[in-house]
Amino acid sequence: MSGGVDSAVAAARAVDAGNDVTGVHLALSRAPQSHRAGARGCCTLEDARDAQRAADVLGIPFYVWDLAERFADDVIDDFVNEYAAGRTPNPCLRCNERIKFSAVLDKALALGFDAVCTGHYAQLVPDATGPQMYRAVDPEKDQSYVLGVLTAHQLAHALFPLGDSLKSDVRHEAARRGLAVAEKPDSHDVCFISDGDTAGFLQRQLATRGEAHGDIVDAAGTKLGSHDGVFAFTVGQRRGLRVGTPAPDGRPRYVLDVSAVTRTVTVGAAEELDVRGLTGVHLRWTGAVPVGAVECLVQLRAHGDPLPAVISVLDAEHLDIELSAPARGIAPGQTAVIYDGRRVVGSATIERTRR
Repeated sequence: MSGGVDSAVAAARAVDAGNDVTGVHLALSRAPQSHRAGARGCCTLEDARDAQRAADVLGIPFYVWDLAERFADDVIDDFVNEYAAGRTPNPCLRCNERIKFSAVLDKALALGFDAVCTGHYAQLVPDATGPQMYRAVDPEKDQSYVLGVLTAHQLAHALFPLGDSLKSDVRHEAARRGLAVAEKPDSHDVCFISDGDTAGFLQRQLATRGEAHGDIVDAAGTKLGSHDGVFAFTVGQRRGLRVGTPAPDGRPRYVLDVSAVTRTVTVGAAEELDVRGLTGVHLRWTGAVPVGAVECLVQLRAHGDPLPAVISVLDAEHLDIELSAPARGIAPGQTAVIYDGRRVVGSATIERTRR
C-alpha cells in the first residue's frame, strides 16, 4: 500500500473477494521527506500515514517494511550505473522485478502469504499453464509494460484487482468507500528524484568517480563540443547538447549514440535515429519460450505504441528483434516488452540497435 488511491482500492477489492489481507507499506527511502510535493516523489512519511489510514478504514492489519537498503542497491545504484555506462534504464521495471515481486514476494511467501496484491493496472487471466498477463482495460493507465519483466512464477503469486477498471471508476469507488486518498494525485517521474532533475541527481551521485568530461562529435568523428559526463545524455535527446556549431543544413541535432568507454556523445540528424533491428538480453518469459521466427508486437517505452515485429530467440541469453518499420530514438538499456495481441509474452533489455 503506497499511500495512493490505486493500492487502497486494490486492497479493498482483495478484502471483498474473501482474502485474508494484510496491508504493507514499503519504506524505500533512507531519509524520507515529511510530505510529497504534488505528483513528484513517493515514500514520504505522509504517504505512510495515508496508507495506514486506508488500512484502518478497511479494518486490516498494517505494517511498514523497511527495504531502503535493498532499494538503494537494486534500483537506485542500478539506475546510476546504467546511465554512467551510457544506457537508459527504467527504474519502475527494476523496482517491480527486484523489489515488489522479488524481495517483497519472497518475504511474503516465507511468512505464509499466498500472493502480493498491488494497484497496478494489468489483467491476469487463468490458463492451463498458469495465469497469463494482459493489458488493462484502461489504455491510459495500462501498466503491463512495467510488469513485463515478471516471470511465470511471480505472476502465479500476484493479484492485480484494478486491471478491469477505468481510473475514473477507481477514484469514484475510493470516495464511496470513504478512503481519504480518493483525489490524491498520482505520483509521476522517478520516485527517488523528487525535484525531477535527473541530470542534477546523476551528477551528484557520480561526482566522486573522477573525470567524466568528453567530446561531442558528429557521425564522421568531427568534434563539435564537449560535455561534463555521458550520464546527462540519452539517445534521441535534442535539448541541452551544448553544440556551438550549427548543422550545415541548419536542422536540429539529436543524440545518436553514447559511449561511456570513450566518453563520446555522437549527434546527428533525426533520420539517423531510425533503427530496424534490436538485440535483447536479460530475457524473461511469462510462459514457454518462443521457438523459431515469431510475429508479435513489441513495446519499447512505457507509454509507447506497440510495433509489429518478428522475434527470434538466438540462445538462452540473446533475442533478435526485427521491426517491420523503423523506430526512432531507441537506446540500449531500454526494455522491449513482447506481446501477442494484448497478452504479454516476455521481455528483454536492449543491448544494441541496428540502423
